[in-house]
Formats: sequence, structure tokens, C-alpha cells
Amino acid sequence: MSNGLPVLAPQESDITKMVMAGTHLGTKNCNFQMATYVYKRRPDGVHVINMHKTWEKVLFAARIIAAIENPKDVCVISGCKAGQRAVLKFASMVGATAMAGRYTPGTFTNQIQKRFTECRLLIVTDPQVDHQPVREASYVNMPTIAICDTDTPMRYVDVAIPANNKSIHSVGLIWWMLAREVLRLRGTLQRDTEWDVMPDLYFYRDPEEAEKEEQEAAAAAAA
Repeated sequence: MSNGLPVLAPQESDITKMVMAGTHLGTKNCNFQMATYVYKRRPDGVHVINMHKTWEKVLFAARIIAAIENPKDVCVISGCKAGQRAVLKFASMVGATAMAGRYTPGTFTNQIQKRFTECRLLIVTDPQVDHQPVREASYVNMPTIAICDTDTPMRYVDVAIPANNKSIHSVGLIWWMLAREVLRLRGTLQRDTEWDVMPDLYFYRDPEEAEKEEQEAAAAAAA
């Protein structure tokens, strides 16, 4: 996909970010449908994901998102904590509909429910945690994009982005790259300019830890 087009090739900084975030580190188990994305298996049993395929799938997913006329028709969901902050940030940048935390069953299928929505595309952080929206999306013929680890079942998933979906940094970075690529395809962001939004904003932070850091900073300022 990105072969032969230098403009779509990943920059050195992108690969460095992915390595630092551990995006390429899978699990010790490997689903047979994810085997095509595995580069090799380390001596300790951990499967290593091919980062070139991860990059190509991010580009592919971004093209699908950018093709939808109304951004509100894109629904981004994260039931796991690692991606909750990321989906909210992604939705604010791209204009999508975000559902962070518990998903209410019937949101896509039960028309008499208050939160009923008719979206055209579903993006989830982990198909194992978000199995309910993924299954409901299949009932209403809604295409699904998912961040899939090596042990993730691919049932009802149309486009898989192979990456580590257990790590806070890895999940945040994938959502950041996806948002950046969508903005580039829409023409909002130029490819030759650096995006001023840092990936750190997409990383989940424990409220207690954040509060503790604020208290320590206030104590240091008072001293």
C-alpha cells in the first residue's frame, strides 16, 4: 500500500515512537487469523508484530474514516481504561462520536432506547473487551475497525490494526496516529509540518496518580 509512495512512508520519528511505546510487542498466544501480521517469535515466547503492516493498516483505516462525509457517523468505543482518554481525544479532533467506559447494550439495535444511534462506522480499542458493540454492529451491517493484538479473535472485525492493545502508551499512540492521518487526508494538516498535538494527551492517566502529582507540585511550589 505505502510501497513506492515516499509521501506515505513512515518517518523515522514514527517508527521510534512505535518502538518506544511497545506497539510491536504482542502476547505469547497467537490467533490463527493474526499470524499473517506476526514478524517473528522471541525466545521468551512473545510474538513480535510487523510494524510495517501496522503502519499500512493505520493508513488504510484513516482512508475509510476520511471517506465518511459526516464525521459524527463514526463511532469510537473503548471499554478498557487504556483507550478511554484516547477515544475522547480522537473524537474531539476528528469530530466523531465517542463512547468511553461501559457500553449500553442495544445502542445500535434497540430503537426505543434513549442512546440509540445509527452510525456508519465503528472503531474499537479491543474487540475482546468491546465484544458487545462489535457483535451489534454485525447485526446492522456496520463495518468495524479494531486494534487487534496477536491473541485477539477477529470475529466480526473487518479491518484489523495489528498492535499491542494492552499497553496504555501503545493504544494512545495508535489513536494519535489515526487522528493525525485522518486530518492529513482531509487537508486540515500538511504532511510536511509537525503536528503540534503530543501523543501524551492520548495516554490514559489514573485520576489518583494525577491528583497525587498535582499535590506534590503544589507542595513544591509552596516550599
